[in-house]
Amino acid sequence: MAATRIVTSVLPMEETHGSTVLETDGLTKRFGDRTAVARLDLQVPARSAFGLLGPNGAGKTTLIRMVLGLTRPTSGTVRLLGLTMPEGRASALAGVGAIVEEPRFHLHLTGRENLMVAAAVRDASAPGRVVPLLERVGLTARADDRVSDYSLGMRQRLGIARCLLSDPRLLILDEPMNGLDPAGILEMRHLIRSLVDEGRTVMVSSHLLDEVEKTCDTVAILDRGRLIAEGPVAQIARDGGRQVLIVCDDPGRAVTVLRRHVVDARTVPGEEYLLKVTPAPGVTVAEVNRSMVEAGIAVERLEPVRATLEDRFLEITSRLEAK
Repeated sequence: MAATRIVTSVLPMEETHGSTVLETDGLTKRFGDRTAVARLDLQVPARSAFGLLGPNGAGKTTLIRMVLGLTRPTSGTVRLLGLTMPEGRASALAGVGAIVEEPRFHLHLTGRENLMVAAAVRDASAPGRVVPLLERVGLTARADDRVSDYSLGMRQRLGIARCLLSDPRLLILDEPMNGLDPAGILEMRHLIRSLVDEGRTVMVSSHLLDEVEKTCDTVAILDRGRLIAEGPVAQIARDGGRQVLIVCDDPGRAVTVLRRHVVDARTVPGEEYLLKVTPAPGVTVAEVNRSMVEAGIAVERLEPVRATLEDRFLEITSRLEAK
């Protein structure tokens, strides 16, 4: 199935030194008979929050490893910050900060000490960034505590601070919200948006659809190693079509009555009188209502539903599984 691609310009070429920070062409990775990533053509716009979305096992981490040169592709090419990989790996990675899976630290050292160790192998100005970065990620009060006493959310924030030591143009964060409580997720979302506001690009891989929708400007959806949709979050969500929630006295019979007027109609699990429908193109909500009333179905309420990324994701992946 061809991926849905919506082309969007984020910033003028002269402001970004290139409208994309990452491009892949036919990128493929096989492990024996298993294809983890299949012929992936991907473009990550500069100065944006880009979501790499997919269920566990979709190929997100494998893709990130290939982008960073940690895993060699079976075929295809990667251009990172305008440089072809792996030939330009050293120069490209100088402008990239990345967390692949859970960030690792010296647990017996404090947060400040961990950053100072990391800064020592970077440019001469890096040590001077440690204190501002601890404040930036909200760890000033805990900077001199051992990392072994940090929560998962604190370690994630310390990992981002470490990434920022080199003042990167691109940050790649693999499942940064995984395991966080609601407060930690909110903090991470605000931090990512603030980084984008500074002019950086943040690429976030996640299986948390709701958080990707709230955090990212553009998204690519992977399923079983394939790119199945790519573009602005709002546009991809709208591509799922209009949806209407209906409260009526007989949703089961309503599904049968509405077959000619909708492209999808289903009862909502656990809700005895609730029905969700997607009207066919050109069919109005008034026509849906009239058909039900004429069939003797008592309609209590019709309510338009805002299209969500989660709905679109489930629609696409369910369709693929049915093939």
